[in-house]
Amino acid sequence: ADRRLFAVTAALVIVLDLVTKAAAEAHLTRVTGVPVLGEWFQLRLVYNQGAAFGLHLGPFSRWFFLGFAVLAVFVLNALSRSAMPGDRFRQIACGLVTGGAIGNLLDRVRSARGVVDFIDIGLGSYRWPTFNIADIAVTCGALALALSFWREDVRRSETASAGWRLPRPRSSASRCWRTRPS
Repeated sequence: ADRRLFAVTAALVIVLDLVTKAAAEAHLTRVTGVPVLGEWFQLRLVYNQGAAFGLHLGPFSRWFFLGFAVLAVFVLNALSRSAMPGDRFRQIACGLVTGGAIGNLLDRVRSARGVVDFIDIGLGSYRWPTFNIADIAVTCGALALALSFWREDVRRSETASAGWRLPRPRSSASRCWRTRPS
């Protein structure tokens, strides 16, 4: 059940990201911006060849961030698998980051133009870099994952000081190397 929560969260983020990016490309191509809440919140189509929030590493950005996203998906899958049984918060956090990473990865694979960004917030010339649903999911998921690790450390230190030991998180290696009783 826990792993399904990870997969469902990731899938929902991917679908929402793909649908909103398709809508942005269909409706924002011929306009410079669509005010939603005045100039504070606008929809504006931008193609980002760098990472989240416009980070750019030169001509190899597409391939670097594509490789980094693939690696991140494997690491997040391992984190999900090794989470303590019943740790739904960590499953959701890993699912958010994984879904966001895959959403932007799909953009990098399908087009050399880069990732489709369309959410523009700020006041006047003070603007946050344009972003998308995948960026929101990665950011919120990463913050939730950090909180999950912090909560686990606090629980471990509290139980250790009380003389109890929490079980270690599951590891895929322990499942693979389990031996049969003789």
